[in-house]
Amino acid sequence: MTLATLETSLALPLLTRGKVRDTYELGGGELLMVATDRISAFDVVLPTPIPDKGRVLTQLSAFWFGRTAGIVPNHVAPVPAIPAELLRSQPDLPDRAMRVLRADPIPFECVVRGYLSGSGWKDYQQTGGIAGERLPAGLRESDRLPEPIFTPATKAQSGHDENISRGDLADRVGGELAARLERVSLSLYRAAVIHAESQGLILADTKLEFGWRDGQLILIDELFTPDSSRYWDSARYRPGGAQPSYDKQFVRDHLETLGWDKRPPGPALPEAVVEGTRARYLAALERLTQ
Repeated sequence: MTLATLETSLALPLLTRGKVRDTYELGGGELLMVATDRISAFDVVLPTPIPDKGRVLTQLSAFWFGRTAGIVPNHVAPVPAIPAELLRSQPDLPDRAMRVLRADPIPFECVVRGYLSGSGWKDYQQTGGIAGERLPAGLRESDRLPEPIFTPATKAQSGHDENISRGDLADRVGGELAARLERVSLSLYRAAVIHAESQGLILADTKLEFGWRDGQLILIDELFTPDSSRYWDSARYRPGGAQPSYDKQFVRDHLETLGWDKRPPGPALPEAVVEGTRARYLAALERLTQ
C-alpha cells in the first residue's frame, strides 16, 4: 500500500486547495494539478484518506484525455513531464500530478446520464423526469434510459451543486454555447460507454467540465474517474435497485448508518471501509486501462 496523502506542500505558489486536488502555479500559463488521497462525501472532506486514490484519479484522467482528444481538445500540457526539481521532495508526483494548461472555467457541470440512478432517480420519483426533462413512466431505479440525456448543474463554490434545466443553462451561457456543451458532452459519454462496455463495465453517468483557452473550448479538470462517474459491473447489473459501484458510494453507505448530520467535521472511516473503497478505485483503473 502506498502512503496516503491528505495534502501536498510544494515549492510553488498554491493556487487552490479543493476537496481532492491541490493546484499550483507553474508559470508560463501552466498549472500543476495534484490529486491527493482525500475523499469527500456529502460535500464534506473526511479526515481519513484512501491510499492510492490520487494515483487512480490522475492515471485514469490521463488515459481518458488521451482517448478523447479527437473529440474535443483538453487541458493536458504539450510537455507533460513534471519538473525534476519537484521530484526530489515528492518522488511520487508523476503518479498523481498532471501538468495542465490554464483555462477560464465555465462554471457549470455538464452531466450526462445513461441510467436512472442517484439524484436523477430521486428527481424522477418526484417529478417523472430529471432537471425538467420528461422521461417515460414506469422506469425502475438503475434502468437504462432510452437515450443518454444531458442534465447540467451549477458548480457551487461551497455547498451543494444544483441541477438546472437545459433551458436554464441556455439562459445563463447563451443558446449556442449551451447546445455545443450538450453535443460535445454526449459525444464524450458515448465514446466512453463503448470502451467501458468492452471491459465489462457500465458507465451509468458522468459529469464533465469545460473552459476557455485562447478562445478555444477545452475539456478540463478530471475525466471519467470514479469521483466524477458511476461505474457498474455489467455481469452484476440488475435493474430495480441500487447497483454495486466502483466509486465512493461504499463510503456514503457507511456514513448513512452513523446518524451523522452531514456537517463538518466528518467522521473517521474504519479500516474495512478504507480498504473496500481503495479496492474499488483500483479495480476501476485496472479494468479500464488493461
